[in-house]
Amino acid sequence: MGDGSSSSLVEQNSQFSPHLSSSSRKARGGWRAIKYILGNETFEKLASMSLIANMTYYLKTKYNMDGILVVNVMTIWSGCSNITSIAGALVSDTFLGRFLTLLFGSISSLMGMAIMTLTATVPELRPPTCIDKSNCIEPKSWQMGILLAALAFMAIGAGGIRPCNIAFGADQFDTTTKKGRSQLESFFNWWYFTFTFALVIALTGVVYIQSNISWIIGFAIPTGCLLISIIIFVIGHHTYIIVKPQGSVFVDMVKVIIAAIRKSSLTSSGHSFYDPDHLHASSGPKLSRTRRFSCLDKAAIIADQSELDDQGKPRNGWSLCSIQQVEKLKMLIGMMPVWIAGIGCFITMDQQGTIGILQAIQTNKTIGSSFQVPPGWMGLSSMIALSIWIFFYEQIWVTQTKRITGKGKRLSMTLRINIGIVVAILCSLVAAAVEKKRRGAALKQGSFESPMSILMLLPQFALSGLIEAFAAVALMEFLTTQLPESMRTVAGAIFFVSLSIASYLNSILVNIVYRLTRKSGKSPWLGGRDLNKDKLENFYYLVVGIGALNFLYFNLFARHFVTDAPAQKNESEDQKNNNEEQTFEV
Repeated sequence: MGDGSSSSLVEQNSQFSPHLSSSSRKARGGWRAIKYILGNETFEKLASMSLIANMTYYLKTKYNMDGILVVNVMTIWSGCSNITSIAGALVSDTFLGRFLTLLFGSISSLMGMAIMTLTATVPELRPPTCIDKSNCIEPKSWQMGILLAALAFMAIGAGGIRPCNIAFGADQFDTTTKKGRSQLESFFNWWYFTFTFALVIALTGVVYIQSNISWIIGFAIPTGCLLISIIIFVIGHHTYIIVKPQGSVFVDMVKVIIAAIRKSSLTSSGHSFYDPDHLHASSGPKLSRTRRFSCLDKAAIIADQSELDDQGKPRNGWSLCSIQQVEKLKMLIGMMPVWIAGIGCFITMDQQGTIGILQAIQTNKTIGSSFQVPPGWMGLSSMIALSIWIFFYEQIWVTQTKRITGKGKRLSMTLRINIGIVVAILCSLVAAAVEKKRRGAALKQGSFESPMSILMLLPQFALSGLIEAFAAVALMEFLTTQLPESMRTVAGAIFFVSLSIASYLNSILVNIVYRLTRKSGKSPWLGGRDLNKDKLENFYYLVVGIGALNFLYFNLFARHFVTDAPAQKNESEDQKNNNEEQTFEV
């Protein structure tokens, strides 16, 4: 595979690291750097997933939280962990660069994990153990403060890691060459492999230790893994291509909006637009001016030559922007309808990580004579379902259709998003049916834990994994391929923002339903300490209705904004790819 270095990449790197000799520049980047990045990623993912996978169970059993508080804490924390990606991308692109942002993000996460390990080690930092399931002592405000501080540090760390990890790996290859693009694709495959490897260990070994052996050891392991991750990352610093920050697209978007408002009274007739060649020469192929959202074009109107300095650059970037800046904002706005449909799917995914785990806690977790299945293992079925589909799709479906027809047939983004929406609806329907059976069996026996086996929850968690396989993967691909390479960090940040909004909306929905159903004098749909006293299946039916509305919204409106044609691809490349693979819709 080689180190992926080329003359163009060396020239690009030389402007960022002028003190490097020619030979040392050639040694940077490529697979020499990727081995450190993948090592760092493996231990970082092992650490983060080991805590995320079992956090609901920890808060429920060790902090004596009722259902509504657990859902609120988990969804808000998950939302904050994703929304901070925007801040991380901004800091990375404007001030620190990806290397330092990743490093500081990892250190922040390490501090959070250390505090979380401390809560498991020192009993005084938690409320007393619950003796009676229905009468538990709630955590004190200062105990909650320490817990929330740990979660805050981890959320800040996630904001630095998530938008930069894949992008930093991609920086190590020259994607202007065919070899570099091939190596980049291979890197994505290896990145996903390490992610899956870490997830399997986190969801099996570490979660089992946390649930059945010791929370102290179970939290110390991911904390130690993250420390190893940071050490590996720092050791490899001499091999990295470190691209200096060149300004944030998010700042540019704000500039475009403000400049367009300032010049709202102007018309394009009789004026020229600011579109210098030197801007797109350094940030990739030129984006042509489009007619959509034409009101934003006013931000690039040169109202008077005095707006430019002697070098032909704007004197005030908040009153005059380039066509390139305007077109990048237009691209993002044009993606919003599809992005919103993805959020509708992610709400269901988010619920299985919280409400689904609460269901698992109140089931019969014994398999065989004495083996206890940790509730956190339910997420393993999601990952297995996701992996099975990807293997079938890439290794069987595409391969066989190419062998039979001569052209590999891939499912279009529109079709995959549609399948993801339908699977989300099915997931909630199955969860409702299983919950009705679980609660009925528990009430009949008069016990807190239902005699129904925890294995009955596997279908709904597997369907949750298929939502990710279809909708989440398609949305990430849509964002990545429809934006130019200069906006690579933005694509990752926007994807995580969609997950964040789904978490916040889920929290809002849960609280609204809890308050409305509690007022009726009947059993609330959810929110208490005991699901047997709730009617959770009704909440799932409500989510089914929301999913049906999302299906109509996507097919009647948002699907018209989906295209399978990648951005910045010339005609010859399009023709070549069409000869190799086809996409189709049903």
